[in-house]
Parts: sequence; C-alpha cells; structure tokens
Amino acid sequence: MEFCKKEAVTLIAGLLAFASCFVIPPSAEYMGYINWSVLALLFCLMTVSAGLRAAGAFDWLCGKLLGVCRTELGTELSLEILCFFLAMFLTNDVTLVTVVPFTLLVWRKMRAASGSLIRTLVIETVAANLGSMLTPFGNPQNLYLYSAYGFSIADFLRVMFPYAAASFALILAATVGMAKGEKERQGQQDQGQETAVSSGGEVKKGISGEMGRGARIPERRPDHWKGIRNETTDDALPMDHRRIALYTALFVFAVLSVLHVVSTPVMFAVITLAVLLSDRALFRTVDYSLLLTFVFFFVFIGNIGKVPSFSAWLSGVMQGREMICAILASQVISNVPAALLLSGFTADGTSLLIGTNLGGLGTLIASMASLITYKLYAAEQDAETGRYFALFTAVNVFFLLILTGLALFLK
Repeated sequence: MEFCKKEAVTLIAGLLAFASCFVIPPSAEYMGYINWSVLALLFCLMTVSAGLRAAGAFDWLCGKLLGVCRTELGTELSLEILCFFLAMFLTNDVTLVTVVPFTLLVWRKMRAASGSLIRTLVIETVAANLGSMLTPFGNPQNLYLYSAYGFSIADFLRVMFPYAAASFALILAATVGMAKGEKERQGQQDQGQETAVSSGGEVKKGISGEMGRGARIPERRPDHWKGIRNETTDDALPMDHRRIALYTALFVFAVLSVLHVVSTPVMFAVITLAVLLSDRALFRTVDYSLLLTFVFFFVFIGNIGKVPSFSAWLSGVMQGREMICAILASQVISNVPAALLLSGFTADGTSLLIGTNLGGLGTLIASMASLITYKLYAAEQDAETGRYFALFTAVNVFFLLILTGLALFLK
C-alpha cells in the first residue's frame, strides 16, 4: 500500500500504457514512441546532481550563504533565493532535497517560531518550482518539451524569462510582506502578556520545547548567528574537492548535450563510464520510477495518437486553450505527466511550456517536487501539517492567479 501511494503516478501511467496496448497491439513500432535522448539526459543529470550533493558541494554553498546572514528575515530570503537560482541548473527536486533539510536544521538551531519555518519552506518550494522553469534542464517537463518541440536555447529563454522575472519579484514581495504581517500580529499578541524573555535572559518555551507560537523572537547578535553558522556547518557533509571538480565537469558536459554541442550518445557514454569508475553507488540514487513514468506515457501517447477519433477530439478541445488545459491537467496529474500527455495533441509547444510550468503551482501534487518538502517537514517531531497545507495552498493559488493573469496579458 505504501508503494502504491509513493509511486501512484507511475502506476497510473503504467495502467494507461497497458490499456492502450489493447487498442494498438504491441509491435516494433513501440520503440519509436520513446524519446531516448530525453531519457538519457534526465538519467545523466540526476546522476551528476546526486554526485555533487554527495560530495558536499551544496552543503558548503548553504553554509557560505548562512555566513552572510544576520537576521531571521535575511536567512529566509537567502535560502529562498538559493532555491530559485539553484533549481535552474540542478532541477527543482534536487534543490529541495538539498536545501529543505538544511533549512530544518537552521531553524532548530535558531529556535524560531514554527510559523516562520512553515512560511520559509512554502516559499522555498514555490521558488524552486518557479526558478526551474527558466532553463531546459531546470525540470523534467522542460527537458522533454525542449527536445520534443525543437526549441532553440534563445527561444526558450525568451519565452520563459518574463515569468521567471515576475516570479522572483513576487517571491521577494511575498516573503517580506508575510514576515511583516506576522511581526505585527505578534506585537499585538504580546501586548498585555508577560515578556517573552525572562529576567535571566532565557527564552520562555512552549509545550513543544520551542518558542511559543506567539512569542517574540529576540534580536540575534552577530556572535549568535556566527554560532548557528558554525554548528550548522559542523553537521554538513564534508567537502570532497576532487569529486566536486569531476561532477561539475560532467554537469557542464551534460549541458553541452542539451545545447546540441555534444551528441547525446557520447554524453551518455562519457558520464556513465565516469560515474561507474568513480562512484557507482550513485546509480542507486537515480529516480528510476520517473524514467519509467516517461516510458509509459510515451507508449500511451504513441498508441492513442493512432486512434483518429480520440486524437481529433482531444486536439479540438485543446486548440486555442493549450495553456489553460495544461494548468488544469497539472492540478490533477502533476505537470510532468501533463506535459507528456498533452504534447501528443498540439503543435503549440510554447503555450504548453508556459502552462505546465505555471501549472506546477496550485495543489500539492501539481508539481511532484512539492511533495518532497511536505514529506520532509511532516517527519519533524512537532510538524503542523494542517497549517503547512493551508499556507501552501493559499500561497500557491495566489502565485498561480497572478502569473496566469500575466500569461494571458502577454498572449
């Protein structure tokens, strides 16, 4: 049962592929359905990103970033900005797997109120999903659509830049606005109550052992932040400079393949051989269920595309509504499957690209990367999952409405 919950999208894709086999019997043509270049690129990018993470590169980057922060708001903004830009190169899910545990560690060291942690995690997730949309290798659907519709890198960036720029501005404004609103609410709650700091200078704790929800967070002195930084860095993975250099070079090699400078077969062979010789354990970290999901959808789309009546009907439904259809489909089946499914029935790759990226906002499953943050937070001892879900939904719907309005205006 746990496996079914974890791999629900893969199982559904498998059932759709299996059912379509009764419409179009299996044959050698099935091999032509599959975009092998996309699978190879996705496999290599996941492997190399895992190598960089295992070598301690991201923990070092997070530690350096924390070292320049002197306030809680500054830490929030720094981590969110890191998610936004890191996701452009390392995909949204790899970014969240790296930054979210670091965020949880920092907040435990700060002993800050749970509200600020939830706010930070929610915006980090939004930042990773929106930052990843700027580049072809920022998320799986971008990599697929970039290849399937033959975008040039210049055209791709031209299409997505306005939304990435607007998203960055919204992230900054939302963070500052919510932090200011919470500070004002805390100030009102503190009136008429005992001060949050006792005469001995110790913070009064709530029932969870952390600061109470309404407690005022004391101002952090520079030496206090230095202590947090040192403690957090001590808990980080040790850096392996040799491996970081190797996997950085391999990542650049993979990007050159995305840009069609290096052929995909050569890129796949070089990276696979290099990882096999340096750290074959990385192959166990690859999300093979995602790759299998791609294969299943390739088969389903290929088979259904050969049914004239269904293909004509779905193409008619989507015509002129590609972006909206992609956004709505993403809310139910998430944006990667939506991109794979809908791409077989429209020639408007630009609208589909915009729709599946904006469609990663909204529900918790609109982007599967969002589940990473939720699961990591839910595993915390005093997690307030209901509060997290409510804020996540509110923030995501707000961002989705604003950016969809921008898309309709630009269109």
